[in-house]
Amino acid sequence: MQANNKTLITIVTEASLENKLSKELDDFGVHGYTITDARGKGARGLRSGDWDVESNIRIEVICSELIARELMNLLQERYYDNFAMITYSHEVFVLRPEKF
Repeated sequence: MQANNKTLITIVTEASLENKLSKELDDFGVHGYTITDARGKGARGLRSGDWDVESNIRIEVICSELIARELMNLLQERYYDNFAMITYSHEVFVLRPEKF
């Protein structure tokens, strides 16, 4: 088995941004991403997902470290001031690196 280093970016944000962020990721040139519903509690209180206004999503993107840094900077500049959003990243080892 040969593992290749990549970076996993996780974005947790308001569900209302799903379509806009999907387009941003496509325009940014990432090869793919996964979006799931997310619930939890943080600085803005409990996000139970009981109704659309308080729903969150989690978006996961695997890419190169360079693209990860650029994408995180773009998200911070465009969204952090006006939306509930956090991003974090860490190194992952993947098989089939051509997928990313």
